[in-house]
Amino acid sequence: MSFSYSVKQELCSVITDKDRKYCCLYGMLLFCRIFSPEAIVFQTENEQVCKLFRRLADDVIGGSNITEVSENKKKNGGALYSVSVPSEHYREEIIYRFRISSRTVIHRIQADIIDNNSVFAFLAGAFLSCGSITEPIKEYHLEFAVPYPELADDLTEMLTSLGISAKSAERKNVRVIYLKDSEAIEDLLTLMGATMSSIELMNVKIYKDVRNKANRIANCDAANIERTLRASEKQIEDIEYIMQTEGLDSLTPELKNMAELRMENPDVSLKELGEMLDKPVGRSGANHRLKKLSEIADRIREERGKT
Repeated sequence: MSFSYSVKQELCSVITDKDRKYCCLYGMLLFCRIFSPEAIVFQTENEQVCKLFRRLADDVIGGSNITEVSENKKKNGGALYSVSVPSEHYREEIIYRFRISSRTVIHRIQADIIDNNSVFAFLAGAFLSCGSITEPIKEYHLEFAVPYPELADDLTEMLTSLGISAKSAERKNVRVIYLKDSEAIEDLLTLMGATMSSIELMNVKIYKDVRNKANRIANCDAANIERTLRASEKQIEDIEYIMQTEGLDSLTPELKNMAELRMENPDVSLKELGEMLDKPVGRSGANHRLKKLSEIADRIREERGKT
């Protein structure tokens, strides 16, 4: 089950009281592709959303089996449900109930008929009709694919009034109102009633943050190891040159001890190397002695180069 599918499942379960049913059905109707006196057709791939639309139509209009549903099987094994209102009488009743008096339906949000406490049920209806959300493990993206530009403007204005900033884009002659900020998506899911889905998104975000932090630490550790090995290779090269020319006995006891330890432990850090000395020193002390060995090797190279 996709995350978008489960969000819609959850929203279907929270539309309970009379006002919510009315406003949710209004959102579902207003944002469906076909809503006019001549035809009302609501389409969804979610069986529970299909059942909710049929139940709300009966409850709000006060009839029985007002709608008819047809099911088209898809190649991926899913189904597309098309719910229609075949009766002209019931279509007119629906238009009347939502105070749309004109024979030509104007697709605009009439905010005055939405109860303040049920504006979120209206948004839930809009999302059930034309909304989707990407799997949060991949990216944060929630959108409404709105078939009418004026309706898209109204939806953007409504979201803004609730403190949710949304952007818009054109896609195949459809206005897409979308959110990419994870916190804004969490807020909208919570407001619409999909509380558990919002919590799941938060958990995914925490998991991704921890995973990204672990990757950054691992990459940093790998880079540090690589730098240590490169430095160690140069140090060993210098020590081997001293051994082949003047010999380690030419060095002071402290430098000879350091040279021998580095040869025996080519992959340890400066801190660890310093702790292995007969008289342990810190990282800076170990680094100082290795630099001294490098300077001695360079001096010998220079002197031998002149002869």
